[in-house]
Amino acid sequence: MLQAIFRQTLLALLLMSPALAASPAEQRGKAYARANCARCHAIDLRSRSRLEAAPPFRTLHERYPIENLGEALAEGISTGHADMPVFQLRPEQIHDLLAYLKTLE
Repeated sequence: MLQAIFRQTLLALLLMSPALAASPAEQRGKAYARANCARCHAIDLRSRSRLEAAPPFRTLHERYPIENLGEALAEGISTGHADMPVFQLRPEQIHDLLAYLKTLE
């Protein structure tokens, strides 16, 4: 009986460990992405983007070095189509979002 409880507890901890391992910046970055980007983009490792033209965040590093996106985020990303709003992030938001995007590489 005690071994079964131990195994269940260990399994639960292993399943929770990625969430527990995320830094506060990564957590804030994910929250920002969920609030501002998830209506079109897939912001995680598995889901599909709701808008076909919106690249999943997990593939952004294949197109751009994540570190280089900071300047675009500070100046405002404009894609040339009306569906993508123009964003200008504060420095701490940029740091947090980039920290989260790095976890998806």
